[in-house]
Amino acid sequence: MTILSREEAISRLRADRDIILAHVTGLTQAQLDADYLVDSGPLGDFCHSLHDLIAHVLMWDEINLAVLAEASAGRTHWSLDPRWEEPAIGQALNLGGVEAGRHLPAALLLHRFESVHEAIVRDIGTLSEESWGSPGVGAVAQRVWTVPGQPAYWHAALHLRQVPSALSAGRSR
Repeated sequence: MTILSREEAISRLRADRDIILAHVTGLTQAQLDADYLVDSGPLGDFCHSLHDLIAHVLMWDEINLAVLAEASAGRTHWSLDPRWEEPAIGQALNLGGVEAGRHLPAALLLHRFESVHEAIVRDIGTLSEESWGSPGVGAVAQRVWTVPGQPAYWHAALHLRQVPSALSAGRSR
């Protein structure tokens, strides 16, 4: 696996955020909560609205932000323990994260989404080339921000079928 540069990782993470924001900006709570068909991930279909999708992406970004912080400190995050990398466990986390998000007003969920995203970009941007380089933090970051069989650092874009065409060519489904 080729590890993308910090700049490319940040660029893709920002583009992924912009894709979901383009779908949700200006929508009312009722519009965000309305049925909306998103592509299933490898662990199943659990997002039934744009509100659900925001909660899902946010939950994984929060976990991955913690993974990044632990990797930067030379430690392994709990989610990388093989016991947590079972499909049934991932499904449970997905369902639980989406359900928790359903209890939050959209405005707060979006505020949290933006705050977490900016923390991720800031933290990646402060890493040195040496710590980012293989087999450093960059490899861990790319691993956790890559859906199996898909291009790295795209999440919302995958669920919304919006991965740039140059990157989606040849991906397996």
